[in-house]
Amino acid sequence: MSTFQAPKGTYDLTPPRSATFLAVREAISAPLRDSGYGYIETPGFENVELFARGVGESTDIVTKEMYTLTTKGGDQLALRPEGTASVLRAALEANLHKAGNLPVKLWYSGSYYRYERPQAGRYRHFSQVGAEAIGTEDPALDAELIILADQAYRALGLRQFRILLNSLGDKECRPVYREALQTFLRDLDLDEETRRRIEINPLRVLDDKRADVQKQLTDAPKLRDYLCDACKAYHEEVRALITAAGVVFEDDEKLVRGLDYYTRTTFEFVHDGLGSQSAVGGGGRYDGLSEMIGGPELPSVGWALGVDRTVLALEAEGVELDLPAVTSVYAVPLGDEARRVLFGVVTELRRAGIAADFAFGGRGLKGAMKSANRSGARYTLVAGERDLAEGVVQLKDMESGEQSAVPLAEAAAELAKRLG
Repeated sequence: MSTFQAPKGTYDLTPPRSATFLAVREAISAPLRDSGYGYIETPGFENVELFARGVGESTDIVTKEMYTLTTKGGDQLALRPEGTASVLRAALEANLHKAGNLPVKLWYSGSYYRYERPQAGRYRHFSQVGAEAIGTEDPALDAELIILADQAYRALGLRQFRILLNSLGDKECRPVYREALQTFLRDLDLDEETRRRIEINPLRVLDDKRADVQKQLTDAPKLRDYLCDACKAYHEEVRALITAAGVVFEDDEKLVRGLDYYTRTTFEFVHDGLGSQSAVGGGGRYDGLSEMIGGPELPSVGWALGVDRTVLALEAEGVELDLPAVTSVYAVPLGDEARRVLFGVVTELRRAGIAADFAFGGRGLKGAMKSANRSGARYTLVAGERDLAEGVVQLKDMESGEQSAVPLAEAAAELAKRLG
């Protein structure tokens, strides 16, 4: 064992479990790739100010959870705690919004970092797949993203998740609600830090998970009562489009999400099998974020789904993914000449798209066959001097145990036929 271990709150992905994470990323991104979303990748760290402005200075993410560093040149950088601000910054820098084809539809996959108290489903390093549709205000876009996330989860076999939906209003109606909420909250028995939050972003108080706080919020003014006609109509259109697509959701008037940039549509995917960390993903519309980070007015919507939490949700439901075999054919040479010949066959199989592996290290037949068994290969190719002299290799079906001699020149074609 090494002297070193993974830092607290992080994890290593190793086979065979890592295959599940890859499959989850693939399943989440597949419907996006089929819906006009192009791949984007951004640096693992950004200017601190990007997140302070974009995510919000009142959020726990910025005030408590960001990993920050000062470079030798004196720049203040932060490991990215979320993806949206970085993706929007990159899209603006590349002038993607000026290419004349709005919305700019992007998807991404990567690691994010927050200094949190580690527990099941909450890590200091975590993985997400996200999607952003930049530059268009259209309820159909909001609905599209919710439907695509639902499609991805169902394709994975998840069934016990719920979609929570709310509207946070816009710059016209939310200030009126904000004032009413602040007036209500100021009269409550709250700690000093929560009182500071009332003045900066009172909606975040609604997101407080503490029972004693929630108890006092029972009679808090409801945002739905303050929505302007435009926001009401927009939200009803989103609801109608999702419903027409057969996607089931629940209205949740307390849903505000943990980031300051959301406007209008906000949603969350929760799984009741995960305990307190029940959110597996979420997102919403962020029409003002571009201007917050110094860009033009670009109404946008997006989401991020947690890969780690999705894997935990699959495990909670007992869903086993149908993962492709890492190895389909395992070659076992007996002798130097057989090593040279079978290594050539393995290379040929790989070029034909067949997953093949080789008994490296010159082990004997018994040890090599144990490795073949552990590899999960469906077929094993075995050859010794006598086989080569006869121009054949022994092809063994690892499921049935049947073994037969196959002409060496036809081995690759025979395996391709058997493996379909």
